Amino acid sequence: MKAQVGGYARAEDMAHAIRLLADAEGMGRVLAGGQSLVAALNMGLSFGDLLVDITGLSDLRGVREEDDRLVIGALMRHADVATDPLIARHVPLLAQAAPLIAHEAIRNRGTIGGSLAHADPAAEFPACAVALDAVIRLTGPDGEREVAATDFFRDVFETEMREGEILTGIVVPKTQAGERHVIREAARRAGDYAIAGLAVVIRGGAHRIAAFGTGPTPLLCTVAMERLDAGDVDGAVSALSDALDPPSDTQGSAAYRRHLAGVLLHRIATELGEDV
Repeated sequence: MKAQVGGYARAEDMAHAIRLLADAEGMGRVLAGGQSLVAALNMGLSFGDLLVDITGLSDLRGVREEDDRLVIGALMRHADVATDPLIARHVPLLAQAAPLIAHEAIRNRGTIGGSLAHADPAAEFPACAVALDAVIRLTGPDGEREVAATDFFRDVFETEMREGEILTGIVVPKTQAGERHVIREAARRAGDYAIAGLAVVIRGGAHRIAAFGTGPTPLLCTVAMERLDAGDVDGAVSALSDALDPPSDTQGSAAYRRHLAGVLLHRIATELGEDV
């Protein structure tokens, strides 16, 4: 099936992109890496839309320090996230996650902003954003605003983005002394979406656990975090199982996904030197 679009426009700057979306009256779609959008168009899941190409907006590329936070532009490609020295130093969880995403061809085109905006519940970067207590930056007709990652993801492929807004970046706290980052996932084949996955951050002696592939959104597993803070790994695994509401599909049953998540948490705890 061939993609059917209502037109194409290349944005000259952010203000131009916002005007183009406004003129589209709800039928505009932002084109960045295009790894999810173009597939949806080809499958007939989206059609008749005006594609607003933002790939030329250099302000949305690169990484910069902002006091004790790191600002990562929405157009940073997955492959660049994997190799950027500032990300490796200050947000190693993202550097670890990037090589897990799909295949090399997709990592060379797909963007971190596109992944966050697409909000696939099995994707790695949304879960990382939740585990890191990151903030999502959005720009729209009413200006710029920030939304906590824990509030940003609403449902499968649904976010807190308003009509006419563009995701411009992700703002992440820099690592503190002694901070640890780990992401692990289970997939049938390399490059497949995760059947279940966990992104874990230890900051200030406290754990943050975000599960992905196990429900409609990445989930911050607060009770499991409390159990792990107390050194109760088995209790954390039990709490994790209770918190998850995974789907049953051709990749695995809900029970199987819960089991995999527990196995991953045990492995992560062992890797981090927790008492198991």
